[in-house]
Amino acid sequence: MASSSLSTFPSLHTQFSSPKKPLLSPSTKKYKHSVRFRPTIYASAKPQITGSKPKSEKLPVKKIPGNYGLPLISPVMDRLDYFYNQGKYEYFKSRIQKYHSTVFRVNMPPGPFIAPNPKVIALLDGKSFPILFDLTKVEKKDLFTGTYMSSVELTGGYRVLSYLDPSEPRHAKLKKLLFFLLKSRRDHVIPEFETSYGELFETLEKELKTKGKASFPEANDQAAFNFLARALYGSNPADTKLGLDGPKLVSKWVVFQIGPQLTLGLPKFLEELLIHTFPLPPFLVKSDYQRLYDFFYESSGFVLDEAEQLGISREEACHNLLFATCFNSFGGMKILFPNMMKWIGRAGVKLHTELAQEIRSVIKSNGGKVTMAAMEQMPLMKSVVYEALRIEPPVAQQYGRAKRDLLVESHDAIFEVKEGELLFGFQPFATKDPKIFERPEEFVGDRFVGEGERLLKHVLWSNGPETGNPTLGNKQCAGKDFVVLVSRLLVVELFRRYDSFDVEVGVSPLGAAVTITSLKRASF
Repeated sequence: MASSSLSTFPSLHTQFSSPKKPLLSPSTKKYKHSVRFRPTIYASAKPQITGSKPKSEKLPVKKIPGNYGLPLISPVMDRLDYFYNQGKYEYFKSRIQKYHSTVFRVNMPPGPFIAPNPKVIALLDGKSFPILFDLTKVEKKDLFTGTYMSSVELTGGYRVLSYLDPSEPRHAKLKKLLFFLLKSRRDHVIPEFETSYGELFETLEKELKTKGKASFPEANDQAAFNFLARALYGSNPADTKLGLDGPKLVSKWVVFQIGPQLTLGLPKFLEELLIHTFPLPPFLVKSDYQRLYDFFYESSGFVLDEAEQLGISREEACHNLLFATCFNSFGGMKILFPNMMKWIGRAGVKLHTELAQEIRSVIKSNGGKVTMAAMEQMPLMKSVVYEALRIEPPVAQQYGRAKRDLLVESHDAIFEVKEGELLFGFQPFATKDPKIFERPEEFVGDRFVGEGERLLKHVLWSNGPETGNPTLGNKQCAGKDFVVLVSRLLVVELFRRYDSFDVEVGVSPLGAAVTITSLKRASF
């Protein structure tokens, strides 16, 4: 595994990952002193782990509490609780209270008739959750969407990379292809982000002027798709047959895959029948998918050439590029960026001012340019991004099937798991574990500044710890460092332009429905 780590791609590692040295380097200390960050409710936290059991204490071995109830009936009743009667957070919280345990047996939606076996063992704390990353203990085959797998007709007849276990030969080849794409286009990421999100902010300002408010998700969808196409493939969608239709085609296609896990705001009975009980037929999005496929096939010739050198057909490579770009990357930005705007917007003027001071000062001292090196000198900005990834991870669920009989350890007990049982982790409970994080439910802007950086191993959004790296032999997101980079760029572009902003927040099937109500132009 060491031979297949990201160090195999040193240029990519340099461009897209954070150095492991402490945040408070001499230059950072100097800058932080000049800004004089003061503790506030949003921008201060003691970076200590509280309440965790000493390693020397022997934990009791317990039977996993909970049960699955009656076949068919109980999974459906649980599904109604999960989506409507309780909601997903209360669904898990009430069972933690009932069983006095963060590890228990439970049914996971969608259940009948999409998922024939909804039985899982839930892991809802930061200590038990990481076993889902240990590939010596769990298998990841066909578990990307959990207890069911979407039809391969939605991906050109191929099981794409996200559904492959690292033990399958095609996994390493396809992941290596994604590393190649990221490495070869690394120099285009920052300039294309500045262009695409510069267009986004212009759009928001025009809407604010004419309507008094502006929808961030709508503008973000177009900006994200344009950015990914331009940065990764050198293609401007508006100049092709695809035009501006990319975001709506992708969003529709994604619903056909993860609809069984969503609520769309339809009447309960209709929603249950249409998306929770039976899978949507793939032929309804076949023509939409073909338009996306044609765009990526025409735009990714240099990557398809590399795929053939790796022993991957051009067709299979294109379907994987489409999935990685549209489902993984665009889908991630569609969820993560509005959530970031929500949390940062709610944090208030104090944090906004500190971010603006830090970002503008560093850009000025680096010749007015945004570079990777410059962003490494912005400890508060970096911490804010990690805090957004912690408090509301863009990927909430992780699964792994036990390869053998094994033991799972929570803070309070050890549990025996049998070979073949399905382990499930709901990540927000792991990354808001009060025995790991102080004030876990609060957005604390500087949580990961200085000594707080050691808590990064508990930030788990990428199917692995933030301190880990994606390799050919693991399931950590191939674009982990890319996602962190573009998230930093969003914060940088926002606060180099504006002193502060205000938001209204509603609900949405994917991400937050964020409405911008004001943008205060930079005054210093």
